Amino acid sequence: MRTGEPLPAVEEVLASLATGLWHWDTATGLVTVDAEAARLLGLPAEASVLTEAQTRSRLHPVDWNEITGVIRLAVAEGTLAEVRVRIMDDRGRVVRVVRSRSKPSFDPARKAYELIGTLQEVTEPRPGTPAGRTAVTGDWRRSREAFLLDAGRALAEARSTEEVLRVAAGLSMPGFSPAGLAVFGVEGDRLTIIGHHGQRPGDEAPFIQMPIQTDYPAAEVVRTGRAVYLSSPEQYKARYPLTWPLAERFGRHSWAFLPLTVAGRTMGAWMAAFAYPVAFTPDERSVLTTVARMLAQALTRAGAAETQRELTDGLQRSMLPTLGPAIPGMALAARYIPTGGGLQVGGDWYDMIPLPGDGGRFALVIGDVQGHDVRAAGLMGQLRIALRAYAAEGHRPDAVLSRASRFFYGLTHTDDPDSAADLRFATCLYLEVDPVTGVLEAARAGHLDPAIRLADGTVLVRSTAGGLPLGIDPDADYPTTRLALEPGEALMLCTDGLLETGGHDLDTGWRRVRKILEAHEGGLEELADALVQGVHGPSSHHTTGPLADRREDDIALLLLCRQGAGCGLDTPVPERPNVRRTMLTVAQAEPERIAVARRHLRELLHDWADAEQIDSAVLLVSEMLTNVLVHTDADALLVAEVTGAAGERRMRIEVTDTSDDLPHKRRPGELASSGRGLVLIELLAHAWGVAPRGEGKSIWFELYEPGEPGGPGESGEPGEAGESGEPGEAA
Repeated sequence: MRTGEPLPAVEEVLASLATGLWHWDTATGLVTVDAEAARLLGLPAEASVLTEAQTRSRLHPVDWNEITGVIRLAVAEGTLAEVRVRIMDDRGRVVRVVRSRSKPSFDPARKAYELIGTLQEVTEPRPGTPAGRTAVTGDWRRSREAFLLDAGRALAEARSTEEVLRVAAGLSMPGFSPAGLAVFGVEGDRLTIIGHHGQRPGDEAPFIQMPIQTDYPAAEVVRTGRAVYLSSPEQYKARYPLTWPLAERFGRHSWAFLPLTVAGRTMGAWMAAFAYPVAFTPDERSVLTTVARMLAQALTRAGAAETQRELTDGLQRSMLPTLGPAIPGMALAARYIPTGGGLQVGGDWYDMIPLPGDGGRFALVIGDVQGHDVRAAGLMGQLRIALRAYAAEGHRPDAVLSRASRFFYGLTHTDDPDSAADLRFATCLYLEVDPVTGVLEAARAGHLDPAIRLADGTVLVRSTAGGLPLGIDPDADYPTTRLALEPGEALMLCTDGLLETGGHDLDTGWRRVRKILEAHEGGLEELADALVQGVHGPSSHHTTGPLADRREDDIALLLLCRQGAGCGLDTPVPERPNVRRTMLTVAQAEPERIAVARRHLRELLHDWADAEQIDSAVLLVSEMLTNVLVHTDADALLVAEVTGAAGERRMRIEVTDTSDDLPHKRRPGELASSGRGLVLIELLAHAWGVAPRGEGKSIWFELYEPGEPGGPGESGEPGEAGESGEPGEAA
């Protein structure tokens, strides 16, 4: 070109360089291309105006999605949008690869992007070459997608900040991998180091507590929320001369500093440093940006989880009571294991309350507020305080629960419509213990009955009178039941989580727990651990982590043992004879407790050798109790006792009432509806009798386990004389 001649048009210059010009306005949805750009797109070489659909049909589908992502990234960072795209022919085959460079802008008023850029054909580099390392090929894209999928899964599964950092350090990016990583946080107006990898311990010292206003890339990223890419040491030194000496000693060649942003807030910065030069193409920036976003979300989740665990730990430890000083003649053990959902805080609790007066009496409380959330835990804490206050005032068990129910009803039934939609109730068992006599007085509000492990290992459920759960009826009554804990016997109180965890219902769960109770040998603390481990595995007073996540419900467990063998006490009492006993009162107004008596007797005889004798004993007990309720106005007291060694045992069952009317044997006809009680006793029992008392009477019978040498079970006949009273007639 000669001097003085006019310059050629821009289109002519670009065409001579095989470069096309294009313009895209997303508001109109039109793409304007010059002749060279049209040729590169596989269209006739003439200027054209295309729709987005027409343009998209010429590009590989994956590349079109890549373009939209790069545009948003470039606008956010204020940089050029550069991307390689594959041009397809009408048969869907790739005919060429072009590079697109553009300067995008965003108009908030129109909510549209506008781009003016160039298209230029490029030659795909061979795999394995330095150029091939950063080339955008189909294999590279697939590798990148697989990498991001794996990275996202690994970061999502990280449970703590330490695990997130370990996952980030192990990420191997396709085509380029950092030699050093660092995660910066923000505290006030200073940077902090959350973690780093690829540097020696102590190398982070100059960067700790660095002011955000410092001329340092990570500080700028936190201030502006925009990424900083430094492709060479010269670029780093020119842009950040004051802090370049801090980075120079690490011997890196390229750096990427990206914001860690969650919900529009920059919470820190992530540095990826490379031991070789990196150009940071749009594709590489896209990968780094995606990883930074996933890393920010993972760190946020991990931080929230760690805060939750810290809050849970403090909340639980503040709510869990201490069992207090040692109780003379008693051993006590307790466990609490929270559920794995939410904050791992629930409504289960236990407590031990010293009672006023002499004698060392105390109360044991166990309960469960409905729900496994913070509200349940809050209600539980208030209810526990109320129970302690009522007990400290000296009220009896029934009065304590009546007042607690009225208090809890007031907590949960308010005028607040939000609270009305979330009404709660609580189950509770309150037990007053006299350590001198072993007498227990129980009041129950919809909770599980206590279980007692006898000295010989037999486990029985002790039925107790009860009322509605707390908070349902403010005027509910809670009758008391008196129990006796003999030396060497252990009492178990628990919430339903101990029984129902692992897919069990109350029946199957109880059978599982009962086997553990009967088979255990050792002290009370070991028994508590055995019960929890038998349900879940290793445990402690407070369990968190993966084990806690497997639980369906909270567990509260209390064990009380009276001085004797098997309690883990230092002063065991002398060995007692092999005796197991159960007692039960059946009131005139409670005929349904006859069924409870039958169940108690079967549990007492669970290992009796002769099943037919068990059936006979259950039948006779039903007859004796029914006879008292039908023919007298008194309540009936059942006492069942088994003595002796296995194979040589004797069963004695006695029913006592306060009526002076003695039973008489009758000869009922075939159609008679009554009168067969004594006839059955005479036929089925080895010995039986009626004994007058100072007030009332008792009727008893005995059965002997098959195999007792010389006993009635071996050679005697039913109906022979017993210890007191004559067979067949009233004594």
